[in-house]
Amino acid sequence: MNNSCGRLMIDIEGTSLSYADIELINNNQVGGLILFERNFHSKEQIFDLCSEIKGIKRDILISVDQEGGRVQRFKSGFTKLPSMQVLSDYAASNSNINIFKEVGWLMAAELIAVGIDISFAPVLDVDRNTSSIIGNRSFSDIPSHVSSIAKEFISGMNEAGMQATGKHFPGHGGIFEDSHLLQPQDKRSLDELIKHDLIPFMDLKDDIGGIMCAHILFPEVDALSAGFSPFWIKEILRNRIGFKGVVFSDDLTMKGAGEYSYAERVNLSLSAGCDMVLICNNRDGVTEAITHMEQNNIGGSNIVSSMLSHSKILWEDLKNSDRRSKIREDLANIERS
Repeated sequence: MNNSCGRLMIDIEGTSLSYADIELINNNQVGGLILFERNFHSKEQIFDLCSEIKGIKRDILISVDQEGGRVQRFKSGFTKLPSMQVLSDYAASNSNINIFKEVGWLMAAELIAVGIDISFAPVLDVDRNTSSIIGNRSFSDIPSHVSSIAKEFISGMNEAGMQATGKHFPGHGGIFEDSHLLQPQDKRSLDELIKHDLIPFMDLKDDIGGIMCAHILFPEVDALSAGFSPFWIKEILRNRIGFKGVVFSDDLTMKGAGEYSYAERVNLSLSAGCDMVLICNNRDGVTEAITHMEQNNIGGSNIVSSMLSHSKILWEDLKNSDRRSKIREDLANIERS
């Protein structure tokens, strides 16, 4: 696939499009849209919203965070998903690793049925109790377990027709601080990270279509935070690990992105090797970014479109699916246990 897509992913305010939203979606620099809980009222409404968005720009990448647990934006009418740590504990005690493939399939299938291209999942951070923002979002605090379990989850997503996005490279599980609120520093060496946090990214480089970078500074490795660092993205992720998919920034409005202007944040991210940058919940920042990108003739990406879903799933078929019913029953039993 060789369709050039704009390299900026933005958000919208409500459950329907405003005139300002439509104008932005039409802009050549905008290639993606991320939806949040505030954009969701019902599965019928979100289907209509996605249809309207795709009617404006067919190849725009529509995304959401639908990991499960405390990070699930769409709830009413959708299957309630447990955190991956809860699911991992259940799978270990019941010798049932296959449940990850089934849950990955179900999560992806429900989203595709309403018009979503990707969920930013799975979390490949290695953690259990260290990080304030990761914690039970992680599959395990053992790197090899994260790799093997996530591989099953990704397999299910792919079967439904969705590319997976591993996050948060090179690993957010080693520090307590939340990069939404602070500029965290992880003082481990590159060798320590290679032997621990980087293992899932290395193991799964050929299984995932995308990787999202963390706003974390590793001062023993590089002077720039990972999402702004050519060393981390070009040298480690691309050259040493050999990842060939799409590299996303994390949200550039996060405190971990620093005190730069939005033009500077975009420039740092793209120069470091990001294919698509996210600016959420700051329309002024979006406007500044677009102005910068237009003035500097920043072209589109030829690989972002590889993340688009080309699967057709009808909600009515899902509703009548024995497979979906069985998974929902299993998840309900886990919640009760």
